[in-house]
Amino acid sequence: MNPKPIRIGIVGAGANTRRMHIPKLQELEGVEIISICNRSRASSEKVAAQFNIPTVYDHWWELVAAADIEAVVIGTWPYMHCQMTLVALAAGKHVMVEARMAMDAAEAEQMVAASKARPQLVTQVVPAPLSFAVDTTIRRLLADGYLGELLAIEVRDHGRSFLDDQAPAHWRQNPALSGVNMLTLGIWYETIARWVGEATTVAAMGTSFVKMRLDRERGYLIPTPLPEHLTVLAEMACGAQATFSMSQVTGLRPVQEAVLYGRDGTLRFAGQMLYGGRRGESELQELEIPDQERGVWRVEEAFIRAIRGQEPIHLTTFEKGLQYMRFTSAVDRSLRERQMVYL
Repeated sequence: MNPKPIRIGIVGAGANTRRMHIPKLQELEGVEIISICNRSRASSEKVAAQFNIPTVYDHWWELVAAADIEAVVIGTWPYMHCQMTLVALAAGKHVMVEARMAMDAAEAEQMVAASKARPQLVTQVVPAPLSFAVDTTIRRLLADGYLGELLAIEVRDHGRSFLDDQAPAHWRQNPALSGVNMLTLGIWYETIARWVGEATTVAAMGTSFVKMRLDRERGYLIPTPLPEHLTVLAEMACGAQATFSMSQVTGLRPVQEAVLYGRDGTLRFAGQMLYGGRRGESELQELEIPDQERGVWRVEEAFIRAIRGQEPIHLTTFEKGLQYMRFTSAVDRSLRERQMVYL
């Protein structure tokens, strides 16, 4: 029996929406993308033509209010996530919103409250995908005592670039568009929280080396206070100490890894590979990821199956999104007040 069709509207067709969400939704049986609204009529029509989407709207609120859709995918930058989510839920639409969830924790709290007020509607934040392949294996190893007592966590995400003083502002450097979201901090914290749980305190130091950059779209300089180099120390509820180091200025020393240090073992995740070693061994060795534990991208499928009542949302619920937004907002407060912040 064919499933009941689910009709979807797309608001904001950024790179990830075009690369992943639209194609993956269109692959699913009984799913129809019937409307789109991007930042301009021209860009909306371009995406509509590319993906054979029949209806183009000039204003996002018209799309959200339309009676011919059951669900909305919000692919805009974070500055619109809260407002669009609240309006979509009020209109009785299921919502999948691109990460990062919101501009700050206060907005995320509004989104969670609106979701709880309408429990019949499915809400989902697009999850951080860095560690899909190893999440289940890492959680199993931790539960089996591979590390013994978890003592410390180190996360480093350093890009292969030198500081460019003349580059125009990227939207991620503009707090009016990105809020308090900084570099890849939220992505990595969401990942670590999946493995070991939440943080209880944070202390942060970060620097924006170029205080003003050109907004190419508007033609004038705008403030760019979000850090280009960031270090965060955190105490985790599990008892471990965590260090997050994010940078856009590390030149020829790129690295992207997370390392868990235990009393009896070490786990290192890097390059989509998992390495481990235990007390008495001489070095880390690559660990096999069993096929049944290897996670894959199924974000859109999970959203549709949740709407159909076939499974709950696991990655990432609005409540989980709120947790990482509280962490990021606490980091922002620590930077501004130069003090430790309790979550």
